[in-house]
Amino acid sequence: MNDTRPNIIFIITDQQRYDTIAGLGFPFMDTPNLDRLVSEGTSFTNCHVSGASCAPARASLFSGYYPHTTGIVKNADNWTRTWIEHLNTAGYHCVNIGKMHTWPFNTPAGFHERYNVENKDRYMEGRYYFDEWDKALAARGLVKQQRELYRQLPDYADRMGAFDWELPEDMQSDMFVGNLAKWWIETYPKDGWMNAYDPIEPLFLQIGFPGPHPPFDPSTRFSEPYMDKDLPIEEVLSTDTDTQPEPFKLKRIHDSEVDHDSVLQAIHPTDAQRHRQRAFYLANITMIDQKVGEILESLEQKGYLENAIVVFTSDHGDCLGDHGLAHKWSMYEQVTRVPMIVWAPGRAESGKSHDGLMQQFDIVPALFDYAGIDVPETFECENIRPALVGNQWLARDFVYAEQARDGNFRDTDFMTMVRSEEWKLVHFLHENFGQLFNLKDDPKENVDLWNNPSASVAKSQMLDQLHNWRIESQFHTSDWTKDFR
Repeated sequence: MNDTRPNIIFIITDQQRYDTIAGLGFPFMDTPNLDRLVSEGTSFTNCHVSGASCAPARASLFSGYYPHTTGIVKNADNWTRTWIEHLNTAGYHCVNIGKMHTWPFNTPAGFHERYNVENKDRYMEGRYYFDEWDKALAARGLVKQQRELYRQLPDYADRMGAFDWELPEDMQSDMFVGNLAKWWIETYPKDGWMNAYDPIEPLFLQIGFPGPHPPFDPSTRFSEPYMDKDLPIEEVLSTDTDTQPEPFKLKRIHDSEVDHDSVLQAIHPTDAQRHRQRAFYLANITMIDQKVGEILESLEQKGYLENAIVVFTSDHGDCLGDHGLAHKWSMYEQVTRVPMIVWAPGRAESGKSHDGLMQQFDIVPALFDYAGIDVPETFECENIRPALVGNQWLARDFVYAEQARDGNFRDTDFMTMVRSEEWKLVHFLHENFGQLFNLKDDPKENVDLWNNPSASVAKSQMLDQLHNWRIESQFHTSDWTKDFR
């Protein structure tokens, strides 16, 4: 008899903002396949990551613990263990295709099979790690488009990370990962001789797209339609940037001088520069959307979708020049808020949307429930399964995110966000400055009330909440090593 537990398909992009899917209310996007997941599944429109960069956010998502608990608080911190080990032990066949961003990159992390594809432009840690994409490019005699080639362009400094993909389209990183996932799905002998004498294993398939993380490099057939669109891009106000904490002011200068991921972010970019950067970024998402559709088709043809849960999310967002900032490493909504879509016919409501606060790793207990696995008591995630099945769901009162000093976040030791429906506070360790926003009155986070006496009560309450959360977290997870490490 076949195992009746659901296949779990976990699709995660890199650096995709919450406002990039047409079906979630952003009609300038061209995302028909993600729109299908939205219309047929359950969406959480106020989902927040736990870390403001790749490794902290991903390690938190795939562990069930906050960054300060895992100790993975910046990129390249050692990360080798995940809750995927629980799925493995429970009999799931666990496969990773694309980006996970574990460190070391090739650690098993609970998977039976890993086909790693990492950052598009590796000039930091792991520069000489040759992933599946590198090998495929080399096998075809192609030289990867990345920083040393882009630097030769006469307008390199003006492009702010936006470049045309000029190699064969199937070798662009997101196209490659999508095709690699399709190849695995269509080739793995799900119903063949390998399973002739044993029950068919349920599948856990994690697909990690490298995009839309910079460099923003779609082929022209995707970028041209966006270049012709009037895209909504927030104006950068001096009243915002002039009052930002010093680490953000220094980051703006640093990012204009050092080309992280092939992005030199102008301090005062022109409207044309910002439009091109945004168009290429969004075009990269439409490329991913096309591959998501093809992956779903392959899964359906091979019978996986007859009993499946599909999760679509991202590890964090990107300011893309909003608030004068590039990349991640800040606590604005453009960074901490991400898509979260759960498509699971018979297990999740169709066409349902929830706007309550959710911590991204709150998806994990629901997946464990469906997989028949006990949720470790020390996990810091809360179960969103009631929301999926149409029962009363108590959204979080607060969500949190953390980030330590990192590659181009260089001028403070540790940053923590606490956010409620109404307020957001950002705390900087050892500093007397911070950020405080009234999200009801100022949803675009342009007016910092940190030093405003009228907000002193709210500031005190949010600081108390932050302190109590850290103490409670340490107490709750004091015995977590039994379950995880």
